[in-house]
Amino acid sequence: MSGGLAILCPGQGGQHAGMLELAAATPAGAEVLRRASAAAGLDLSALARAGGSELFRNAVAQPLLCAAELATWAALREGLPAPRLFAGYSLGELAAYACAGALGVEDVVALAARRAALMDAAAGGRGRGGLVAVRGLPLARAEALARAAGGEIAIVNGPDHCIAGAPDAALGAIERAASGAGAKVQRLSVDVAAHTAALAPAVLPFAEALAASALRDPPAPVLAGISGEPVRDRAGAIAALSRQLAERVEWGRCLFAATELGCTVFLELGPGSALTRMVAEALPGVEARSVDDFRTVEGVRRWVEARVGAR
Repeated sequence: MSGGLAILCPGQGGQHAGMLELAAATPAGAEVLRRASAAAGLDLSALARAGGSELFRNAVAQPLLCAAELATWAALREGLPAPRLFAGYSLGELAAYACAGALGVEDVVALAARRAALMDAAAGGRGRGGLVAVRGLPLARAEALARAAGGEIAIVNGPDHCIAGAPDAALGAIERAASGAGAKVQRLSVDVAAHTAALAPAVLPFAEALAASALRDPPAPVLAGISGEPVRDRAGAIAALSRQLAERVEWGRCLFAATELGCTVFLELGPGSALTRMVAEALPGVEARSVDDFRTVEGVRRWVEARVGAR
């Protein structure tokens, strides 16, 4: 029996100077990057090559990542088996709809830029804020510590691995409390408290932007980050993508849902390999790699074809 392929689109945090090289080396990927740069009014390839802190500023990071993931998928898709589903982590959920065929290049870039602007505006009067990863504490304990410090859980990756979001003044308190309780903590390169109530002002305007866009029913299901449920229509996509700005992302639930839907091979489009590591931890026995692990498109294709066809 053949294994089902899941395509994973990462969120912010893994940007690096070489993140566009594999896609840009193919005609299909280079064309997506050309169109995305024109739509964004930015030379995305030059920005990526320059590296540095600019890659992590919301206004740049969100259009850049969506373009990078769609360009990588364009470079790969003709030689791969049809995916059973798509899933995206935080911002990656928007990119996942584009990779699934529900949004065009210009549409996803425009929506990513709008998303970034709305998130920045919502956070601007609240001390901005950010995210911190907490590992090694039961979820209930981490949630209690975050709440006591003035934050909340933004993303659940597993039973003892979560991301807390809070205003700047509370982030340090969460880090100190979690470290004191024996957790490993890491501040993330995101400067808003995404997926928390602080971003509530961005939800309705982003829903309106999605409704006004050319978003279509996805030809392949996309998992909703807030629930792990497969989304197969435009209305569901609008609700899932807008609500996740201010609601907890249940990434661990998404991974288990993918296996329940028959996925045994997971390909992360990059940049980075954070989602691949999460799959390995949560789902022992499945196959998972990131495109960032490979030097060529053909290498990625051979790996996927061997695993999907062998199951």
